[in-house]
Amino acid sequence: MGFDVFSSAVGSLESDGWPPGRLSTTRLILREPEAGDRSRLIDWASAEVNQYTGGARPRDELEAAMPVEPRRRPGLFVVERDGAMLGFVTIDRRDRDRLGHVLPGGNEAELGYMFLPEAWGHGVATEAAAGALRWFDYAHGGELVVVSAQLANTASIRVADKLGFVETVRFEDYGALQWLGVRRPPNP
Repeated sequence: MGFDVFSSAVGSLESDGWPPGRLSTTRLILREPEAGDRSRLIDWASAEVNQYTGGARPRDELEAAMPVEPRRRPGLFVVERDGAMLGFVTIDRRDRDRLGHVLPGGNEAELGYMFLPEAWGHGVATEAAAGALRWFDYAHGGELVVVSAQLANTASIRVADKLGFVETVRFEDYGALQWLGVRRPPNP
């Protein structure tokens, strides 16, 4: 389950409200990707960062595959603190062909997040994802959101739990047991 943060996702989340500009949380800035983010994203080649997303990729492979200029992609937020990029949060449409859905036709909004090790264990993922969800609720009020993680990725599931996601189903995919949670829209 890897992230290609510079490519357009199938069925990307389109919105008249995109881009929302820079969003601020207590400690973080959420923004669109910039050309300067490229080298930091290549740091994600490590096995540690990609343990639950399909494994490490060779650095030279990422260097060759990643465009110099990021593509504009609705729903992709780069997360930074004090000018340093720590990770990203995405809200995309869950591809109808993937396993794990809560709506009959699929195509739910899906939250994703990935951070570098220096951000782990400090509440950064929870704070950043909460900021992206606040934007989503404002721009697309009344819509549920799903999140999926390998069951073994307990840290990611803890983040989802803190954000109000409730386990809906487990299923086998990508050679591992997956956890799918759903977050109902907040009351207006």
